[in-house]
Amino acid sequence: MTGAPAADVFARDARFARACITAMAVILVSGFVVQLATGRSSFSAPLVVHAHAVLFMGWVAIVLTQTWLAAAGTVSVHRMLGRLALVYSLAMLVAGVLVTVAAVQAGRVPFFFQPQHFLVADPVGLAAFLALLGGAALMRKRTDWHARLQIGAFAALMGPGVGRLLPMPLLAPWAFETAVLVGLFGPLVGIGRDMRVSGRVHPAWFWAIGVVVAALVLARAIAFSPLGDSLYAAATAGSPMAGADGRAFPPPPGPPPGP
Repeated sequence: MTGAPAADVFARDARFARACITAMAVILVSGFVVQLATGRSSFSAPLVVHAHAVLFMGWVAIVLTQTWLAAAGTVSVHRMLGRLALVYSLAMLVAGVLVTVAAVQAGRVPFFFQPQHFLVADPVGLAAFLALLGGAALMRKRTDWHARLQIGAFAALMGPGVGRLLPMPLLAPWAFETAVLVGLFGPLVGIGRDMRVSGRVHPAWFWAIGVVVAALVLARAIAFSPLGDSLYAAATAGSPMAGADGRAFPPPPGPPPGP
């Protein structure tokens, strides 16, 4: 509704952000729970994987708490957690790069991803997340932008969870992009909601979607270039995967061992 008081607009945006991010968090966590329940993943992963998981799930908890505080009007604590989230996100970047490199070096890249693309796409995707999170922080006084960019930042991280709910082996060679694009359902719902409420689409949604899509295009361009070849060679030097073709899909896992 146009012409509504600013306080009413803020309250509506905060309630929508709470509902949207809560739904995104449930779907994200569900992807990992399904994989664990079906035996496709376990707690026997290397320590770096566990550290990465704890950090990323911790961020989900932080941003989820933030949105509920904002919707409840507890803005001071919301802002305090926002500052924590910014610092915390730098640790996420480091952990994300480390776990990606470790997977490539050990030959643990899922068979529907090309290792060289995986090596580049994960850090580039994290950079997109940080760009949107930083944008949300810079626009914190313009709450309409802030809430929408925060949803966009969360959407940039949805790929790993959403991908665990999709038939990823059937989606190669575009499995990575498909999971990330499906994870953009939050901003797409936001576009529909804006059209219904105000009759126009807020420009923050175009920035959110554009940054994520640009990251996908950039990652593929780098990965399958001489620079990507060099990055893969440097990452795998001295590891069991040294000299392997980073553009080739790994073989699918064999049958489980017999009794």
